[in-house]
Amino acid sequence: MTTSMLPISAGLLALSPWAIGGIVVGGLILLIIVLFLFQYIGLWVQAWISGAPVRFIDLIMMRFRKVRPRVIVENRITAKKAGIDLPTSLLESHYLAGGRVTNVVRSLIAADKARIDLSWPVATAIDLAGRDILEAVRTSVNPKVIDCPSTESGKSTIDAVAKDGIKLKARARVTVRTNIAQLVGGATEETIIARVGEGIVSTIGSAANHLAVLENPDNISRTVLEKGLDAGTAYEILSIDIADIDVGENIGARLQADQAGADTKRFQAKAEQRRAMAVAQEAEFKAEAQKNRALVILAEAEIPKAMADAFRGGNMGIMDYYRMKNVIADTDMRSSIAGDEDAGSSGPMLED
Repeated sequence: MTTSMLPISAGLLALSPWAIGGIVVGGLILLIIVLFLFQYIGLWVQAWISGAPVRFIDLIMMRFRKVRPRVIVENRITAKKAGIDLPTSLLESHYLAGGRVTNVVRSLIAADKARIDLSWPVATAIDLAGRDILEAVRTSVNPKVIDCPSTESGKSTIDAVAKDGIKLKARARVTVRTNIAQLVGGATEETIIARVGEGIVSTIGSAANHLAVLENPDNISRTVLEKGLDAGTAYEILSIDIADIDVGENIGARLQADQAGADTKRFQAKAEQRRAMAVAQEAEFKAEAQKNRALVILAEAEIPKAMADAFRGGNMGIMDYYRMKNVIADTDMRSSIAGDEDAGSSGPMLED
């Protein structure tokens, strides 16, 4: 055995150091290549055994295209086992576009099992639009319930006032399922909640009184459903159920009380305005009376002068004067007996 190794050792010793270095480097490069290819061999074998073969060169090129080969291979195998043949090129293009390949593949499988018409282009478009396509398919199969109002809104009830002024507080539960055809560009749950809330407020507001609403709360559901609130949304409304209705305060009575208070204040203001105008007018009349009285006094002051002129001119005698004095005295006496406050001042002040 030692004799057989001597030629090999002699051959190695006969090689130059450069040749030995080349052999070592070549061996390292070969080892790296083997290790690089080994990580794809397992995926290639897995795909081939699973009946969803993938070309080995495609696995290598996925690495250069910044695609994770394991994601593509595993999803292709999953789809193939479910009876859906998806080429690696479609999976790679959706992966490179930033899509969630696993979600899309699972949604296609779920839709196929549930007999829902969902194609690869539609599923990828919905996924790239930011919607959860898998959750949408699940909701199509198993409808979900939306609370109205939602817990995120901070309100526990939808408040509306009937025609008799009584406020009613309602809570509703809306059962919806996803409309795959309207998922791209369709409105979300917030729109459904807003429309249902608007429909409930409108229905309660049009009721003749709150008792009619309390007796038949199903009228609200029927009226709201007839309005087609799911138009243009990503959901189809299956039912609207009124979970609870509570009676609130009498808004009509409160508004009437507030209106009566406002009317009282308005009438009081008008009455005060009229009183102020009357007081001002009375003051004007008093001033006018004082002015007229002053004019009368001035006119009376001219009487003695006129009488003196009449005496001097011989137009009036002494007996005429005394008769006039008697008439004035008689008038004052009558006025005093009658209770006249101005008694004694009915005639001009004449000096004897």
